[in-house]
Parts: sequence; C-alpha cells; structure tokens
Amino acid sequence: MEDQTEYSQLITRTLAGSREAYGELYEATIRDVYRTVHFLVSEPSDADDVVQDIYLELHRSLKQYNESRAFRPWLMGLVMRQVHAYRRKGWRQLRISKKAEHTSEIQDADVAGEVIDRLSSRMLMDKVNSLPYKLRQVIVLHYLQEYSQEEAAAILGIPLGTVKSRIHAALQKLRRKQKADTIRIGKVEDLHES
Repeated sequence: MEDQTEYSQLITRTLAGSREAYGELYEATIRDVYRTVHFLVSEPSDADDVVQDIYLELHRSLKQYNESRAFRPWLMGLVMRQVHAYRRKGWRQLRISKKAEHTSEIQDADVAGEVIDRLSSRMLMDKVNSLPYKLRQVIVLHYLQEYSQEEAAAILGIPLGTVKSRIHAALQKLRRKQKADTIRIGKVEDLHES
C-alpha cells in the first residue's frame, strides 16, 4: 500500500476505534519497519522489542499525525526516534553495568540475522553493519528504504547537507573496506598458488 489516501483512511478509522483498521495499517507497514529496525539494532531479540514499542507509540501518536505530510516518512521518523531511544537506553545500561562490574566487556554488535533482500551481498551487509550508527542510519534510509536525501533529512530532523556528507562518508568507508578486503583476498590466493 503506497497510496496516501489509503493510509489516511486507515488512520481515520483507527482513530475512530477500529482495531481492524489498525491491523491493516500494521500489515501495510510492518515489513519495512521490521527490516529497518533489524538492521539498526544489534540484538535480534531487542529488535522485536523496539518494533513493539514503535507500534505502541504509533497508536499513541496517530492523534498528532498531520495528514498534509506523507505517512511513510512520518512513520520512519517515529522508527528512528524509537531506535535512538533504544540506543540511549542501551548506553545508559552499559555505563551502569560497567560501574557495577569493572571486568565486563562491551560486546561487538551482532550482524542482523536476516539477509535484507535489497542488500544482496552478505559481505556488503556486514560492511554496512560495521559503519558507525549515524552513517548506517542514512544508508538504510536512502538505499534500503529508498527515501530521497531530502526525505531522509526530514525523517532524521537534520539538515540536507548533513545527510549528504554522511552518505559520502559512509560510501568512502565502504569503498575502503572493499579495497582492503580485495587486497587480503589477493594475498590469500597468492599463498595457495605457492
């Protein structure tokens, strides 16, 4: 469902108390929401919790939704805010845990469990997943969710120039990682030929 009118009708019916309409809204959006969250949140079990929080917040926030704005970018803004809140909470818990246990170590982020179909290469997905969060965020919105740079800026509440510079920086990092992997693979092949 990509028609703004259909979203508006579902929102109106949901606000009138229709559980069925909210269910339809959920079904129309869950795939993109889940994929985005799953890609930005390191723990799959946490991703499920964040998605649940998103849909609870969506239900609460529908009253404030302005129908003059496109629904999907508005929803992605809500997704990004919830992921950001999760990450803040995670860092807060990590700091508390470090104070309580001086020997605890920070765990590396796990790679998302599902291969996202628009990122066909597992190696590419691993490289994107290793990017810093702010760079990964714009890559997910622009390339995975196919939002324009302007829409990504609006969703994230940052200037367009910042989105452009983050995309540029992310692509540079990905190119460097690709080049480093190519060099490493070449050296391994040279060893096998000996």
